[in-house]
Amino acid sequence: QVQLVESGGGLVQAGGSLRLSCAASGRTFSSYVMGWLRQAPGKEREFVAAISRSGGNTDYTDSAKGRFTISRDNAKNMVYLQMNSLKPEDTAVYYCAARNEGNILYVETRVHEYDYWGQGTQVTVSS
Repeated sequence: QVQLVESGGGLVQAGGSLRLSCAASGRTFSSYVMGWLRQAPGKEREFVAAISRSGGNTDYTDSAKGRFTISRDNAKNMVYLQMNSLKPEDTAVYYCAARNEGNILYVETRVHEYDYWGQGTQVTVSS
């Protein structure tokens, strides 16, 4: 089991940047595929980015490609989401999530396949 705590959200103007962090508990962090997902008011939770256990593979939703970068530090039990060129439509609660996965290269893009979730951090982008 893993516990996840996000930080780094806030209010930023369009075009600005934020870096989200997710701290994971437990000794087996490297056993988990990690993802960032978000939920805007009135909308379903959606996939944003994911990174494989080793960090060697990543995937992004189309709207995030070229603007967001997911990374992880297995030695520190941390996963990050660097968000640049933010847009008002990026406004949402951002969640860190983990999936126990045997394949070291696998990335998970399906929201409901994640096993563990953080409490979320609010990102608000003003126009």
